[in-house]
Amino acid sequence: MKYDIVIVGGGAAGSVMAARLAENANTSVLLLEAGKDYPDPDNLPDEVKYATTSFAESPESEHNWALRGTITEEQGEIHVAQGKVIGGGSSINGAAMQRGLPEDFDSWAEMGNDQWSYDKVLPYFRKCERDLDIRDDFHGTDGPMPVRRRQAGEWPDIQKAFHAACLNEGYGSVEDTNGPNPAGVGVWPSNNLDGWRMSAALTHLNPMRHRINLTVRGEVLVRKVLIEDGKAVGVEAESGGEVFNIEADRVVLSAGAIKSPHLLMLSGIGPKDQLEEFGIPVIKDLPGVGQNLMNHLSAQVTFKVKDGLSLFGDTDSIHFGLHYTSDGSSEVNDMLMRTTPMVDERPERVPGLRTKSLNDDVPADRVARVSITLGLPDGSGYVNLASADPSVQPTFNYRYLQNENDKRRVREGIRKAADFLESDAYKNVCDYRLHPSNDILSDDDALDLYIRQTVGTARHVAGTCKMGPDSDPMAVVDQYCSVKGITGLSVVDASVKPKITRSGGSHATVLMMSERAVEFIAPA
Repeated sequence: MKYDIVIVGGGAAGSVMAARLAENANTSVLLLEAGKDYPDPDNLPDEVKYATTSFAESPESEHNWALRGTITEEQGEIHVAQGKVIGGGSSINGAAMQRGLPEDFDSWAEMGNDQWSYDKVLPYFRKCERDLDIRDDFHGTDGPMPVRRRQAGEWPDIQKAFHAACLNEGYGSVEDTNGPNPAGVGVWPSNNLDGWRMSAALTHLNPMRHRINLTVRGEVLVRKVLIEDGKAVGVEAESGGEVFNIEADRVVLSAGAIKSPHLLMLSGIGPKDQLEEFGIPVIKDLPGVGQNLMNHLSAQVTFKVKDGLSLFGDTDSIHFGLHYTSDGSSEVNDMLMRTTPMVDERPERVPGLRTKSLNDDVPADRVARVSITLGLPDGSGYVNLASADPSVQPTFNYRYLQNENDKRRVREGIRKAADFLESDAYKNVCDYRLHPSNDILSDDDALDLYIRQTVGTARHVAGTCKMGPDSDPMAVVDQYCSVKGITGLSVVDASVKPKITRSGGSHATVLMMSERAVEFIAPA
């Protein structure tokens, strides 16, 4: 059977894309997901269903790709969780719904992508969401995805101290971090609804599964895109040990910012030198495929919480985030600060992850951290081919902290967090700082090394198939998400972001991007 549209990847972007395209009964849509499909919500495993577990992020889970990637040379390769299940990252994430900031999208427009200015993307944020707290011109009230701001119950003591420290340092309080003016300290929005992680598979895809023009298939690995005379005509896929071809008028890659560029390169689209190295015939030399890899890093200051005080709340406890501008930055709100316990506060419903204390003399459940996120990095990394075999994962390197301005801003953030711990707001909460030590904190080189050795990462990978005008030699798709030089092939996921969104989150923006791109891809 030939389909009008084949979508590769049933994650957040693919689930939205499939559901919206299937609204037109005259469009046949096939959604292919390499991981398992769970069409009946009652059969969802706990690790996917509940936002109170993080086991799906662990290497032992069958619901993520368990990739290996480099974040710094000091740490070498580490485990990188990327969703391998219907719903993708939205089925294993921390249930955060922080949008990109207005400045992000206006900067995309300034880079030659005028279809993505804030005024043009706002209607698609609204279309996607059902905000349970705020009703105004910036929020949707009848979309599929619920958004709320967790604040039931008592504030944990570490959150009280962090909030007070932000106000005492002169930062304002903001009621809506997804609104037009998100600067300041405010509650982190979430799509955790009564303990359920509301993935795009649940909110967008499942209500459309009854459509006869929509077919969803799990445990199907797409090996490459089939291209004839410069046009995508389908995909080569593998399932149950059998390799077969599927025909389509249009192919949409929504496999994420690691796997989408990987698939392009396996299909002969990408940097010529890499393709030739692995004997892949060059169909289109696009040097930007796999380049411009961006992700949010998280550096931390750890401290011992005084005995008897609370680090955790209940499942609806409040979490604050501070958007602020680093000293001398040309970009507003380029930094983010938060506080969390060192031990994952989500109690596991299945055996899962536990974080050790960095100091064996202090019980891990008495340690908290103030985390610094570089929201808008200047540096970037890459995704490279490791083999022409589709079953061999690509190599990738975030190249964190290679850029001098990135190093400066993270150093500044660590010192700012350490100052917070010395402030009056923390005098009844913080026993003492654990890491970094004073000697490290006072020396730029030593602090840089500490950060590189301890920095963490997020699942906010972006930029590896960046959109841009023809004048940009590293652009992979145009602003309508069509792959340059190939007819009938699109990429719709976080990989097409020309710059990462500075908010410290990605899920809400990816949902919006897919809602927006439907209009570019739907048959006339």
